[in-house]
Amino acid sequence: MAGPLQGLKVLDFSALLPGPFATLVLADLGAEVLCVKAPQRQETRELTVSEASAAAPVDAWLGRGKRSLVLDLKHPKGREIALELARKHEVFIEQFRPGVMDRLGLGWEALREKFPGLIYCSLTGYGQTGPLAQRAGHDINYVALSGLMSHSGRRGQGPSLPGTQIADLASGAMGLLVALLAALLHRRASGRGQRLDLSMTDGAMWFNAVAAASYLAGGREYGREDWLLNGGSLYDFYQCADGGYMSFGSLEPKFSAAALKALGLPELAEGGISPRDVAGAKQKVAQRFKSKTRDQWRRVFSELDVCVEPVLGLAEALEGEQARARGLVREVPLAGGGKTRQLGLPFKFSATPPAYGEAGHAAGAHTHEVMAELGYSRDQVLALERDGLFG
Repeated sequence: MAGPLQGLKVLDFSALLPGPFATLVLADLGAEVLCVKAPQRQETRELTVSEASAAAPVDAWLGRGKRSLVLDLKHPKGREIALELARKHEVFIEQFRPGVMDRLGLGWEALREKFPGLIYCSLTGYGQTGPLAQRAGHDINYVALSGLMSHSGRRGQGPSLPGTQIADLASGAMGLLVALLAALLHRRASGRGQRLDLSMTDGAMWFNAVAAASYLAGGREYGREDWLLNGGSLYDFYQCADGGYMSFGSLEPKFSAAALKALGLPELAEGGISPRDVAGAKQKVAQRFKSKTRDQWRRVFSELDVCVEPVLGLAEALEGEQARARGLVREVPLAGGGKTRQLGLPFKFSATPPAYGEAGHAAGAHTHEVMAELGYSRDQVLALERDGLFG
C-alpha cells in the first residue's frame, strides 16, 4: 500500500542533517525524492564521529528511498538541468546561505515566474532576513542563541550539551515538514505555490514554550534549576548505586505521594513535587536512589503507575519491548542485496502506512537514469560527464 504522499515529487538540494532528515520522512511517506548533490560538498559521511565508519550508516539511513543525482550548478549546463528538474517537481528544497541560489539563477524570484505552483523551501540557520542571515552556524550555535541554553543544565555548571541536534532535527527538519504540508494544502485549494523561509534558530527559540510565555507575559526570566521542569523541583534525574539513573516525573500529587512512599520518604509527600525546602528534599531523594541499583529501582517502580522510569542506554531502548511493539526499528533492503536495520518513522497510519525503500545509494547513483528521463541520450550524458557537469 502506498504512503499518504504518493505522487508528490520533491527536488532536494539540501545537505548534512536537517534537510535530508526532512526529505527522509517525505520519502518514507511515499513522496518521490530526488537529491541533487554538489560535487565535493560536505556530507554526513565526512563528519568526524566516534568511529571512522560510523557515518556511512547515517548516509544509508538519510538516503533511504531516494534517488541521487550529482550536478555542478556552476557548470554552464548545470542551471539548465536544474530548471528542467524544477519543472517536473512540486517541491524545491535548498539549504544554502541566503543569496547563493539567486546567484546561480535558481532563487525563488527566478523560479516563481516560471513555476507558479512550486513550493520553494529555504532552510537556514538564521533565516533569509536579519543581522545574522549570512553567518555560518551549527546546531550548538542555534540553541545557544535561542535562549534555550540559559535555562538548561545545572546551576553553577552552565549549559548541558544535548545528546541530539535539537535545532537541526526538531526545529529545522520537523519545522520544514509542518510548514510544507500546510503549503501543500494551500496549493491544493488555490493552485499557487509559495516560498517557505525556515530558520533553525527561530524554531529553537519557539521551543522555549512555557519559559517564554512566562517571560513575555510577566517579565519573569528563569535560570537553570529555577522552575518546575528544569531542576527546580523533585522532577529530575537521580543516580543509582551502580551509576545508572532513574527519571522522576511525578508531577501530580497522587503520583508524587505514591513515588515518595515507594522510596521510603512518605513524610515528603505533603510538599508534592515542589516542597518548601526543595534542595533538602532532593538530597533525601537522591540518597534513597543511591541505595539500590537502577534495575532494582526499575523493578520497584514497574509495579507502580507514578511516572518514574529508568534512563535507558541506546541499545536497551532500540532493542527493548516498547520499540519492538511499536515497530520503530525496521529492516530495509540494500541496493546490492541483503538487508540492514534502520530507524523507521514514529507515525502510525491506519490506511496509508509508510513504505520503506532501499537504503541510501552512493551520491550520484541515479545520475544517468535521471538524465535519460529528461530526454538526454547516453552519448550526450557521457559527453557532459567528460565535461565535468557531474563532478
